[in-house]
Amino acid sequence: MVQEKTAGPAPGAPPEAAPVAAPTARGRLASRAVGAVAGGVLLYLAFPPIGLWFLAPFGVALLTLAVRDVRARRALWLGLLGGLAFLLPALHWVSPIGTDAWLGLVALESLFYGAWAVGATLTSRLPLWPLWGAALWVAMEWARGTFPIGGFPWARVAFSQGETPFTPYAALGGAPLVSFTVVLCGGLLALTALRGSRRAGPLPVVLPLVGALAVPAAALGVPRPQDEGRTVTVGVIQGNVPGRGMHPLGDEPAVVLGNHVRMLHEMAQAVRQGTVAKPDLVVLPENSTDIDPYRSDFARAQLDAAVKDIGVPVLVGAVVGIGENNRATRSLVWDPVTGPGAYYDKQKLVPFGEYTPFKDVVLALFERAALVGKQSVAGTRDGDLKLGPVTVGAINCYEVAFDDVVGGTARTGASPLVVQTNNATYALTNLPAQQLAMSQLRAVEHNRAVITSAITGISAYVTPQGKIAWRTGELVPASGVLTVPVRTAQTVATRVGALPQWLLILVGAGALVASRPQRKRIPAPNQGPADEQVGEA
Repeated sequence: MVQEKTAGPAPGAPPEAAPVAAPTARGRLASRAVGAVAGGVLLYLAFPPIGLWFLAPFGVALLTLAVRDVRARRALWLGLLGGLAFLLPALHWVSPIGTDAWLGLVALESLFYGAWAVGATLTSRLPLWPLWGAALWVAMEWARGTFPIGGFPWARVAFSQGETPFTPYAALGGAPLVSFTVVLCGGLLALTALRGSRRAGPLPVVLPLVGALAVPAAALGVPRPQDEGRTVTVGVIQGNVPGRGMHPLGDEPAVVLGNHVRMLHEMAQAVRQGTVAKPDLVVLPENSTDIDPYRSDFARAQLDAAVKDIGVPVLVGAVVGIGENNRATRSLVWDPVTGPGAYYDKQKLVPFGEYTPFKDVVLALFERAALVGKQSVAGTRDGDLKLGPVTVGAINCYEVAFDDVVGGTARTGASPLVVQTNNATYALTNLPAQQLAMSQLRAVEHNRAVITSAITGISAYVTPQGKIAWRTGELVPASGVLTVPVRTAQTVATRVGALPQWLLILVGAGALVASRPQRKRIPAPNQGPADEQVGEA
């Protein structure tokens, strides 16, 4: 029996390359997990104080690639992983309250990124899928800002874009449109990478890349109001506090009040000496008095003397008692002649900071929750307050993250916007810089100068173009007298309010409906083929 020999390679022929092993399922999952974590980290790096804003689309692109074309359950876990990688450092400023509070908040908020990932992988089966993923991101950020217990709209992608090529979109559709354009740009980058990995040819690769570049470039065409030639001179005082962490106001009463009263007198003295211009009005921060001036004759006398010394109306930040068991965070107009008058009470209150949700249960389980003390009562009106020659728009601290509060105040015609804030518990964390970036976006969104008066910093003046023209350091007494524009013209975003957001949410919801898998109908015996509904399982 003759055995046939397999012919070997011809003399001089190169040896055959060893076959490349296909990646295992575990290896593919690991690479997706790494991509999700890397995407979350890049998103964090885009936010202040690091502020590498251009990384935000790349972070979204990595998250998109990580969750694309996987089962919904796997997408959920990958989205959670990306959300954790993003929010753990981005919300680290919560940790002074307690590590448990920080980790609990991050875990809760990461669930929303898991939900987005499920929607993104389902709609990735549709044509134009970067568009649907971006619309679903807007829906996710809306949900985060609404649920639970009033929502937590911090760390929205738009708030990484304080002064960037994407920022002008705020004047057209507010923060939701800015988030949409950044995420759309990221989706187009993901599509570019996919086509490049499949060697689809130069044109299919170049088209989405051009689209990704065109998205921020198109922002140059957004219509924006021009200067109106009117200004107002504003004094800003940052008095600082004696304490740190959970007890920033210190143990001795009236220290914080004394800091701000002293600096008002110093500003008045500087005006008399001619070293600074006389302001038309002065803004003090939230909690600039640690004693209720309605109930304390001492606090009232101290404030009244200082306001009379400067000789112009002063916007005082005070926590005032309401009845026996409640309080309000108040922006109070103090006139040098008539004393305390009109006021604005904060509408969006900080859960577990100004009031205790599910009070009986929470207080029974967590001793620390008792630090809230009296429960705050939310205000019910917009913050337009007549202050000297202008009507300012008062916004209190946490509220600057909420579109409806800032937009409602801007629609009254108030100008400039004034953000009074107390970040003392979170001094030297990433919170003050993140909050200042929100003021930058709001300035462009509503064509208003924004004055931020922070008790420990960062106090700042943001131009209507979103540029920081003046700012203070943190944990230092500081003051400034600034000439700022008074603008009353409304942007498209101010006029239409939440309409762009709802349109984008509807687009995302429609894409989810369209992505539902359709089962093929099997024709009965002896019948011709029935009409089939086309869909991908």
